[in-house]
Amino acid sequence: MANLVVRNIDDAIVRSLKARAGKHGVSAEAEHRKILESVLLAPKRRSFAEVLRSIPNVGEDSDFERIQDDREGDVFN
Repeated sequence: MANLVVRNIDDAIVRSLKARAGKHGVSAEAEHRKILESVLLAPKRRSFAEVLRSIPNVGEDSDFERIQDDREGDVFN
């Protein structure tokens, strides 16, 4: 495994990293590794178009056609 040295980190970031590590019960170094892994090795998010293409074909447009109810005394008026 390789080593990574990060220089010139703002003190507030270091404090935040240490606090987050403390909440998770790990060292700041372990927390840093976890953050890098979650961001850099996370699965690629699909685009909206890709999600739409993955929706199965479940019928024809006419299967979902709205039928207008023209009864008098509409409940919403």
